[in-house]
Amino acid sequence: MKTKNIDIAIELDDKDVPEKITWNALDAGLDKPANCRAMLLSLWDNDNKQTLKLDLWTKNMTVDEMKLFFYETLSTMADTFEKSTKDDRMSGDMRDFCEYFAEKMEIKK
Repeated sequence: MKTKNIDIAIELDDKDVPEKITWNALDAGLDKPANCRAMLLSLWDNDNKQTLKLDLWTKNMTVDEMKLFFYETLSTMADTFEKSTKDDRMSGDMRDFCEYFAEKMEIKK
């Protein structure tokens, strides 16, 4: 059995608001930790049958970036749902919602 780590570092200001988020993983092919402005981490707790979440964004994240981030996250969730369940009907419905979301948020793709 192997173990691999994904390292996430959060730099906070004096009010515990994220100022900088960096991440790295050996398999990511990065020379140094990569910067990002937001992250959504969801973990399935099998014992309690619930999702554990950690959602963070830096104070530099703009509203337009957040809209695009959510659109792209929802779109990739549809792909992951289809890949993991083979339910192409529901994943198609999820993609339809993503298009609706992009239209309502006036996201230019």
